[in-house]
Amino acid sequence: MNNALPARACGIDFGTSNSTVGWLRPGLESLIALEDDKITLPSVVFFNFEERRPVYGRLALHEYLEGYEGRLMRSLKSLLGSKLLKSETAVLGSALPFKDILGFFIGELKNRAEAVAERAFEEVVLGRPVFFVDDDEKADQEAEDTLVAVAKKLGFKDVSFQYEPIAAAFDYESTLEREELVLIVDIGGGTSDFSLIRLAPERHMLAERHEDILATGGVHIGGTDFDKQLSLSGVMPLFGYGSRMKNQAYMPTSHHLNLVTWHTINAVYSQQAQTALRNMRYDALDTPGFDRFFKLIEQRAGHWLAMQIEQTKIELTEVERRTVLLDRIEPGLAVELDRAGFDESIASLLERISGSVTQLLGAANVSAEQIDTVFFTGGSSGIPALRQSINMLLPNARHAEGNTFGSIGSGLAIEAKKRYG
Repeated sequence: MNNALPARACGIDFGTSNSTVGWLRPGLESLIALEDDKITLPSVVFFNFEERRPVYGRLALHEYLEGYEGRLMRSLKSLLGSKLLKSETAVLGSALPFKDILGFFIGELKNRAEAVAERAFEEVVLGRPVFFVDDDEKADQEAEDTLVAVAKKLGFKDVSFQYEPIAAAFDYESTLEREELVLIVDIGGGTSDFSLIRLAPERHMLAERHEDILATGGVHIGGTDFDKQLSLSGVMPLFGYGSRMKNQAYMPTSHHLNLVTWHTINAVYSQQAQTALRNMRYDALDTPGFDRFFKLIEQRAGHWLAMQIEQTKIELTEVERRTVLLDRIEPGLAVELDRAGFDESIASLLERISGSVTQLLGAANVSAEQIDTVFFTGGSSGIPALRQSINMLLPNARHAEGNTFGSIGSGLAIEAKKRYG
């Protein structure tokens, strides 16, 4: 393998919240700058209705927040394995398949990478979660097949995959000076993925690593799920969530659930949804909350609110509490969210994550005491309650972390070099 030449292939980490492209080049960083000097491109598409064009990443978020008329789509990766993927949505006056929207974004990653590289990429290693869909092999395979079809339509002739936590492991291995048994904990926007792997500096560029990978696992829980639970527990009660109707039944939750789930927010804006909500108001006891909810929808402010919640989750990693200002909806409206409440809201999700790690260790027949290092990566891997739950499982393992958003892309670049030269 000639390491003096740039790699033929690139690696693409198409993430739920952020995406990267890795390409090994002598003497240069492995991650390509995708937006100005930044290595990440937020996985966002905004269809600007006024100028009739799609925009991507931070510019997409900026135009949306500036008030341009249009359609914002985020957490596109969550469409993979979902029933929505086979349907269409209205964009710029046309019915557009969701699969094509995936193609728009992944195509933008390819175009930006090729512009920097000043060459075309025909081979690619795509990252994938261990499970796109929990406990459904058919849907999981359909998700992978969809990505292959999208990538080939964009001009990639050879498409292969690597599990995201294993890619992160290869990135971490490039920093090691001795052999370690490592648990990779990758908490992304949509999934939590784990890999138990034996790493050593002398095996770093070996093509065959099957015997070193002791186990892989994962669960369909990620940062957007943490956002969702924080919103439902701390914010949505101000908008009627959990309130009762005049017959003492609880208010139906489907519209609130759609509003706190990134890839279904737009469903609440439909005429059908708004008509159903208007009819429901006559039977609601919490009419102020209901009216706030309807105003939120009328303003199409669901994505704006979701961004406030996401930012609160991020800040609660460092501080104990944060005030969320909601005066866009109602003058003086605000809510204080704290870390204790956040921890409580995600407790059941953390139990499932811990259960998945325990299952992984059992499958590998490895005890907690044998783990040398836990390597954290992914945008939500810094949540204190998450770290604490992993520490309780593996109290003797040291903690390490790499580039929160870049480890997977760097590892995929290494894998692309191994596979394609």
